[in-house]
Amino acid sequence: MKRKKTLQNKYTPSEPCSCETCVNYCRRPGWWTADEASKAINAGYADRMMLEISPELNFGVLSPAFKGCEGNFALQEFSNNWCTFLENNLCTLYGTGCQPLECKFCHHDRAGLGIKCHNDIEKDWKASKAGALIDKWIKLVNFKAGSVYYKLIKK
Repeated sequence: MKRKKTLQNKYTPSEPCSCETCVNYCRRPGWWTADEASKAINAGYADRMMLEISPELNFGVLSPAFKGCEGNFALQEFSNNWCTFLENNLCTLYGTGCQPLECKFCHHDRAGLGIKCHNDIEKDWKASKAGALIDKWIKLVNFKAGSVYYKLIKK
């Protein structure tokens, strides 16, 4: 019986790098898989996450926040503030076991491959029990706009 290849096996970590290309990936925080986001919540990072909603309004994703957007929706006005975990051109999640899969994979040597990883992580959020994880996060951070989220998302 053939084993299903996990996203972690498909998108192996790249070497850490602080070149201009790799640091520019941190302008837009990379996505965790739903399991990784759960692990990050359990590690105490819930208050540094933001809730992104798909353009189709059919699913949400918990991701590292833009600086200034922690515990909120992913708001365009904060999108130029970079990832909350980027300090001195390095990811503070590196080596913690909580770095998002998309961040671990993307690298200047893998130009153009990040979109495949991103799309597969999107499928993971759609297929997983992400709704329950988002519910947990909403309660944990006392997200005041939780009711707005529930009205926006089409089930």
